[in-house]
Amino acid sequence: MSNRRTFLKGAAIAAVPLMLDFRRTATSLLSPVVYNADEINFFFDGDRNYTDPEFYSKKLAELTKGAKDQADFYGQGGSVSALEQAFAGITGKEKAIFVPSGTMANQLALKILSGNNTKIFIQETSHIFRDEADAAQSVHGKRLIPLAKGLGNFTLEELKESIDYHNQGEVFKSGIGVISIENPVRRMDGQLFNFDEMKKISAYCKEHGYKLHLDGARLHIASSYSGIPVKDYAACFDTVYISLYKYLGSAGGAILCGDATVIDQIPHWIKVYGGNMFQNWPYALMALQNLKDIEKRLSDTRQKGEEFTALINQSDEFQISKITGGTNVCDLTIRGSIDFKKFNDLLREKGILMGRPAKGTIKTLINETILKRDGLELLKTMKEAYNKAKTA
Repeated sequence: MSNRRTFLKGAAIAAVPLMLDFRRTATSLLSPVVYNADEINFFFDGDRNYTDPEFYSKKLAELTKGAKDQADFYGQGGSVSALEQAFAGITGKEKAIFVPSGTMANQLALKILSGNNTKIFIQETSHIFRDEADAAQSVHGKRLIPLAKGLGNFTLEELKESIDYHNQGEVFKSGIGVISIENPVRRMDGQLFNFDEMKKISAYCKEHGYKLHLDGARLHIASSYSGIPVKDYAACFDTVYISLYKYLGSAGGAILCGDATVIDQIPHWIKVYGGNMFQNWPYALMALQNLKDIEKRLSDTRQKGEEFTALINQSDEFQISKITGGTNVCDLTIRGSIDFKKFNDLLREKGILMGRPAKGTIKTLINETILKRDGLELLKTMKEAYNKAKTA
């Protein structure tokens, strides 16, 4: 019992930094979501109302009213097949398949593309390297080799150097399986991977027979902010994963796109790893609906976001700056001394949700909820909260 208590106490202390960081990023993701048509949030991948069960259920009811062909049977038919066809067209790939989670989509792509080869070169800051519980190693027997520690981008030269280092330094070579790239990079505040470098890496990999996987969970945001079509990004890679809940409003799920020879192997492994669900249509149907106008919504969001940040930077109370080479993540700095909790609470009362500050800066995501209100009105509300929360 004594050892158990010591372990639990140590585990809790170790978890504190992670929890604090999470709570700074998202004010109340763990609290119940109450539907608010006018709510603006500056920390979520889209409209947070889609996480409200009542709102989501009503939306599904509207989409299924009078429709008799939406249901799937173990991922076959209905809105699932329609969604897969839509994504195959969007990415320019032969096939696409619904997968229960982004982690599973990433891991199955790495497993199948690499075959018996074990080395996978990847960004050190990537989701696969940092946030997928060492699945590549513990489940699939793959060896992740990190590149560009603490950075979002690596160059072709850095990749070549790492490949040469490992090829020359090992007597029993295990073979290079996959080069994986995440774009945009979540841990680097949505930083884009340099497209020119991406094309160089792609050409090199094709020349040498190396497979390429794209973790494009937020690829639509990358496309909107870079001006590079999703299909052009996807053309550089053998497989592409895109999330269904980030900017598409689904309650979960992912899409994996690629050549038929790869995608046709996926259903078997989804079953093996326990992901073969009886029905997936409640996820697919919502994503399919929101996919229809995603390019326009994100384009409008970007334009409105740029107008709003320009207004903010004309104020005396706030300053906002974009991440270098980034997308929709900004740093909001509050000038002067205020009670941040009071500031956030006052904004919450007005249906505006902010993240918590880290070293005086609030990570701020510009998402489609900004389209709900006039920019001048929004800034006025922020100024009023600022004045009431001033401490000096």
